[in-house]
Amino acid sequence: MTATPGWDDAYAAGGMPAPWDIGRPQPEFVRLAEAGLLTGQLLDSGCGTGEQALLAARYGADAFGVDISPRAIEQARAKAAARGVPAQFEVANALYLGELGRAFDTIIDCGVFHTFDDADRAQYVISLTGVLRPGGYCYLMCFSDRQPGTLGPRRVSQDELRAAFADGWVVEDIAAATFDVTRSFDSPTPAAVQAWLATLRRA
Repeated sequence: MTATPGWDDAYAAGGMPAPWDIGRPQPEFVRLAEAGLLTGQLLDSGCGTGEQALLAARYGADAFGVDISPRAIEQARAKAAARGVPAQFEVANALYLGELGRAFDTIIDCGVFHTFDDADRAQYVISLTGVLRPGGYCYLMCFSDRQPGTLGPRRVSQDELRAAFADGWVVEDIAAATFDVTRSFDSPTPAAVQAWLATLRRA
């Protein structure tokens, strides 16, 4: 599979780290892990360099991460080996997760949903539905319409989230959250940006 150049370029050696690649799990997912919610056979959809999947594996999940960027997956595998964490990583397109031939109890999405246009957003939900077992949970964190300005990813409203997951899903909660980033969109200073953390159950 060939990665979209922009995604693979974001993980090139020697460049400035991508804003989302903070070198540790997002605090919101640490809280989920500590609450015992990242369990069973777990998929990290669009895992980047693997921090959320590695976190879940440390808390006992059978963690499997996928990303369209071969460079990101290479770095995730290197982290797993260096840390002695039994997480698996493969190059795959999040829009076609059924091609993995696997089913999962839990899915995490840390910053993927908001990258899609309307058509791909609908396909992505179909893709998630196809690999999450009935009764399983998806914890999805996306860019929020509470974030001011226009730089950075597409803003997502609560209504858009509810509409996207209206068929075959139960939206149990959408909570205000923040993404930690390596730099803000108009400054090299580390910052946090506004997000939604959605708790979604497959019906």
